[in-house]
Amino acid sequence: MGKVTGFLEIERKDHSYQPVAKRTHNYKEFILPLEGEELSDQAARCMDCGVPFCHEACPVNNIIPDWNDLVYKKDWEEALGVLHSTNNFPEFTGRVCPAPCEAACTLNLQESPVTIKNIECAIVEKGWDNKWIKPVVTPEDNPFESGKTVAIVGSGPAGMAAAQQLCRAGHRVTVFEKQQKPGGLLRFGIPDFKLDKSVVQRRVDQMQAEGVTFVTDTHIGVDKPAKELLNEFDAVILTGGSELPRDLPIEGRNSNGVEFAMDFLRSNTRRVQGLEKSADEFISAKDKHVVVIGGGDTGSDCIGTSIRHGAKSVTQLEILPRPPAKEDKLLVWPEWPDKFRTSTSQEEGCERLFSVATKEFIQKNGKIEAVKCIKVEWKQDGKGQWKMSEVNGTEFELKADLVTLAMGFVHPVHEGMLKELGVELDPQGNVKGSVDGDNAYHTSLDKVFAAGDMRRGQSLIVWAIREGRQCAHAVDTYLTGSSELPL
Repeated sequence: MGKVTGFLEIERKDHSYQPVAKRTHNYKEFILPLEGEELSDQAARCMDCGVPFCHEACPVNNIIPDWNDLVYKKDWEEALGVLHSTNNFPEFTGRVCPAPCEAACTLNLQESPVTIKNIECAIVEKGWDNKWIKPVVTPEDNPFESGKTVAIVGSGPAGMAAAQQLCRAGHRVTVFEKQQKPGGLLRFGIPDFKLDKSVVQRRVDQMQAEGVTFVTDTHIGVDKPAKELLNEFDAVILTGGSELPRDLPIEGRNSNGVEFAMDFLRSNTRRVQGLEKSADEFISAKDKHVVVIGGGDTGSDCIGTSIRHGAKSVTQLEILPRPPAKEDKLLVWPEWPDKFRTSTSQEEGCERLFSVATKEFIQKNGKIEAVKCIKVEWKQDGKGQWKMSEVNGTEFELKADLVTLAMGFVHPVHEGMLKELGVELDPQGNVKGSVDGDNAYHTSLDKVFAAGDMRRGQSLIVWAIREGRQCAHAVDTYLTGSSELPL
């Protein structure tokens, strides 16, 4: 396994970032990656673990020890092949995945896990730079030999992964997207400074060269009846994501300036990409006091975007307590730990408040002016369930000209496509699979499948890619009786 004593001799070295003062004046990616020799050294730290916990922790089951060994040996092209064998889009996960693999790395017991995410991203970028990444098939050499047609609704990571796998299996695939360009939240939700859209577009270009057809500006269930797909295609996959945001129905909610986080982020990404439909749809944080409600990744994206707009101040509210600075390794490893983390956007300048609930949006003449808050505490009841209670006498107000609600998503939007089709939903409001195994992706309707957040609920990009691949396997089996597609 590479350099057997590498983990003893070489210290962990992570990538660095452009200075805050420089990067917050534009929307470009700001990571300063490690170079070839440094990456080979970092890959040499990978141990010959009896049980590769990193592999198990990765939702797409990336064969991490193998490509680390190949990078150590400088066999980058072979490493790319191993990486692509489980992950269609490692340049996406190498940028925005939280890296549960690193949390599960054996060296994380010593707070120095292998820089798996950096190495993954470096492998695929070297593949693009050296033109090793090409269409695997083309319509000429793979003339849709099955004769079967598949419609995919939604072009996020789940839909893209399913489309690429099924196209390569010989099916004619059409992807429908309601936005102006393919990519789903990869293109319109994640800010450009975290994921440059040229990174998304080059994969779209590859898939189009392989024979995938993208139909944009077409909202299934609105612009085109969903039931038409059942007549026109042999199978339909629903990968529209979990798009219904969690609301905060308190007094003043309808004030001008209280926005859902994704509306704020979409308006910004459209402007950065030159795709905004009108000046009225852009939501600006310039010269405003911004309050972000929600402490997750979406809230963090709102912070970084607001700072780039030129906000006067940014405050982030989290209703949960501040996590511990360090986890108890012997208690939680190799699982994903609950510990205090600071994102690159939070580093750029914001105040973070924990154990705070929002009581009221104070408005004047219909416009938000302040947010009324109260401190809360969390205690376990006799059954071990955590209960929240307000702390009397701790009310306070925050000046606010713009509030973004970044409290997660409830389930897919039911109005339109799902209601028209009449697919069965699970108790959480997600599209329900019929049974376990491959059939977990088969809905209550004969030729209709579902994958990604629309099926499993709000989750990570890496889970979406896995679901898309596995759903493609299930659809291929449905259409042909068996499947050789890799999971």
